[in-house]
Amino acid sequence: MTTDSNRTDAEMWDERYRESDRIWSGNPNVALVREVEGLKPGRALDLGCGEGADAVWLARWGWKVTATDISRVALDRAAGHAAEAGVADRIDWLRIDLGAEFPEGEYDLVSAQFLHSMGDLPREEILRRAARAVAPGGVLLIVGHAGFPSWEENPHPEMVFPTPDEVLASLELPEGEWEVLLSGEHERVQNDPEGRPTTRVDNALKIRRKG
Repeated sequence: MTTDSNRTDAEMWDERYRESDRIWSGNPNVALVREVEGLKPGRALDLGCGEGADAVWLARWGWKVTATDISRVALDRAAGHAAEAGVADRIDWLRIDLGAEFPEGEYDLVSAQFLHSMGDLPREEILRRAARAVAPGGVLLIVGHAGFPSWEENPHPEMVFPTPDEVLASLELPEGEWEVLLSGEHERVQNDPEGRPTTRVDNALKIRRKG
């Protein structure tokens, strides 16, 4: 899977992470915290874990986490954060191109937070495989952007931001086997490149596999 003829997605993301000692805030995603706090900890799969803030938070709350990312730079950084937090033994870090393969096993929680990419990412197929990885009684949580940030001057027309209903339909779930717990948009504050707070609209889909 490539973004151009000379650079793979892994190389692109490694380069992105090398631009700064920290790309993301270091805090877990707000929607993840809100939707997972009431769940009984079990096995969790974090797809596209980045620098590991969600995985570390889940581990602190008692989850046994498998965290994946395409970037070795991001995973090494995430492992360091887990060690600092004292939860390294509760997280398995897996470097994987989700467009080509998918982690084995079943999970009580599968989390896909902002699984967007400028590369050739087969997002719908990845999310269908994510649904198949949810154990009976488990939860799939998908959080994504509803559009580009207000400061983005040249949005990429090839990027698509589906609604929660569109995401649900694309999962092609067997009838009667899933329960929709949440499907909707929410606002959050995100700083622009100059550090000024702005409002960003995201959406979330939370479904439970019956059983």
